[in-house]
Amino acid sequence: MKYSTALLAAITATATSGTCAFQSAAITSSKRTTTTPPSIYPTNTALLAATLNDSSTQQVSSPTATATTGGKRKKTKAERLELASKGLQVHVIGLSIHHAQVEVREKLAIPESEWNEQSALITSTGQVEEAAILSTCNRFEIYFAASDPHEANARVMEFLQERSGLPVSVLRRNIFMLEGDDAVWHLMRVAGGLDSLVVGEGQILSQVRQCHLHSIEEDGCGGKVLSRLLNNAVAAGKRVRSETAISKGSVSISSAAVELSEHMCMKDLNLPFSEARLAVVGAGTMTRLLITHLASRGLERIAIVNRSMPRPMELQEQFPDVDIEIVLEDGLWDVVGRSDIVYTATSSPDYVIDKALLEEHGQDGGRPLMLVDIAVPRNIGSDSGELDGVKPYNVDDLKAVVAKNTAMRQREMIEAETLLREEADSFIGWRESLSAIPTINQLQERANMFRTEELKKCTRKLSQNDNFTDRELEAVERLSRGIVNKMLHGPMSHLRKAESVEKKQAALSELSSMFRLDDEQGARGRGRRRR
Repeated sequence: MKYSTALLAAITATATSGTCAFQSAAITSSKRTTTTPPSIYPTNTALLAATLNDSSTQQVSSPTATATTGGKRKKTKAERLELASKGLQVHVIGLSIHHAQVEVREKLAIPESEWNEQSALITSTGQVEEAAILSTCNRFEIYFAASDPHEANARVMEFLQERSGLPVSVLRRNIFMLEGDDAVWHLMRVAGGLDSLVVGEGQILSQVRQCHLHSIEEDGCGGKVLSRLLNNAVAAGKRVRSETAISKGSVSISSAAVELSEHMCMKDLNLPFSEARLAVVGAGTMTRLLITHLASRGLERIAIVNRSMPRPMELQEQFPDVDIEIVLEDGLWDVVGRSDIVYTATSSPDYVIDKALLEEHGQDGGRPLMLVDIAVPRNIGSDSGELDGVKPYNVDDLKAVVAKNTAMRQREMIEAETLLREEADSFIGWRESLSAIPTINQLQERANMFRTEELKKCTRKLSQNDNFTDRELEAVERLSRGIVNKMLHGPMSHLRKAESVEKKQAALSELSSMFRLDDEQGARGRGRRRR
């Protein structure tokens, strides 16, 4: 596999060079193990957990980075284009919740406010031309572009080791590495939500968008290639969510609780969900997620019953647009008595609500009441459903909703991948078109040289005619430029539109031979002989 080979070459090279990232003994074993996370890649993908056997564990020096990013000059558009046309290839090294331990992920996590600073540190040594960091609670990925994959991989591994303080042997067991088209495809799947723990979730698209926006900031290191790739990925993610149902349907317990109660509201309570009086018992993470999903459906008011005030008050701050009433636990039955739907999400090992408690507090009069239990262990006794008007639901009922929606999303993945492949091919085609830029520039320079030489001969003769004005000579100049531009339009369009790498290389070779682009001196000599 070309990626594992590149990494091994980088490690071997650094073991013998005093200026490289790794200082270690020679590798004595070539045995390697690859780990593929549970996501769908093309059959030629080289997804590498970058793992060597323990007998080849290496020690890595951690020199303090001396390069600083202060005063670093931002490259001009022309400079970025020139770099991109020199064969910069896209790479990604990272780790995600699919195959990396949380202890490793948390040591590499980078706050969004530092993404650009750390990207600049990666590119400061020169081995990496462009870099962008995507760091979330479920993944940490460094996208970078470089012309030498061996040196670039070594530089990024050096950065990871320095930042985490972990041995390279530990990093290798957790990271993955992708290069070229596989790296492009991976980012498209990430932006589309296909690589997420919850397929189709929308937060990752927002995070990829932030990665793109940071990469094109004044202190960003996105460059011509990465900024284009990230922008394409954001567009691909939006397209997938708008043209498929990949993000439709609840796939978490909290969102399923909202969907179930909304769906059953008319049947169980005989009133619209928007008119139902809501309450939740507990103020932990599940409650926060529950209120998030309720707020997305236009929630305006809810009562929270909890043992203490601090957590409910934090929720009031997090959701300023929702009128949150805080009630301590001794007011539970007053809240139940005036609510239509009660969600429970506490850590109590005992039932908070059951048949006996409902009867004890006068809630057995037949008034419609929906009880939605999202806690494990359960907070609501199943016997509460024996009372007239009371409709209890627990986690098992919610799992059925989640399973149905997850299956639906899995079916949508096929269509989503088709759309993502189109977007990936679009970027790859653009990337390949950059290789034609040097030949196009050469062709324009050669044509302009011929035009200038012939124009000089013409103007010398025309200037001897007193009847020719400067304006007429300028018209001849414009005419010569127009003729050259129209003559070159066809060949240059052909170069840009070549469908495959092989066809593009063939077109480049033909044009170079046809216009003698590799023989400047011969062309000039020929021009002199004609004089």
